[in-house]
Amino acid sequence: ALPCGVRYEGVEEFGGRGQLFRGETGAQSSIVPSLDACLGVHPRSTDNPFYAHLVGLLEYMPPRHRAFLRQVQRDASDWPVRAFVQQKSALHDEASRALVQEYNRCIAGLAKFRSTHLQFAQLFINTQKERAGSPVGTGTGGTPFMQYLKEHRDETLAHA
Repeated sequence: ALPCGVRYEGVEEFGGRGQLFRGETGAQSSIVPSLDACLGVHPRSTDNPFYAHLVGLLEYMPPRHRAFLRQVQRDASDWPVRAFVQQKSALHDEASRALVQEYNRCIAGLAKFRSTHLQFAQLFINTQKERAGSPVGTGTGGTPFMQYLKEHRDETLAHA
């Protein structure tokens, strides 16, 4: 809507140039990405615009949240829960089956959260956009959000 951005008069570091910032989006929170890291939920490919968008949103997090998330990601790569669960599943004993079941319940809960988020986005953003006759198919973060949210949910489900 503002291709040249917003000029902030009196803010010397911007030098009078228009600034383009992404709108508010839940991906700026460290909560769900922390769960993704702990559970080993990773995108199928890191070579896509959706992944690049998520990485870019890290810069919108408060510095301590960003540092927390990066630490969780490092720890999760050192002690991967998903790999541990997969290794135990090969034992086929009762305790291993229970562990796999609980892990899958965590994945299902995360996917349910993402499905609910997708429903809210459809109801409160996409439907309103259509009612207003807006040709813009992007969300507050400037992305094709419905496609991205579905992708994220589907990638989560693939980890069960």
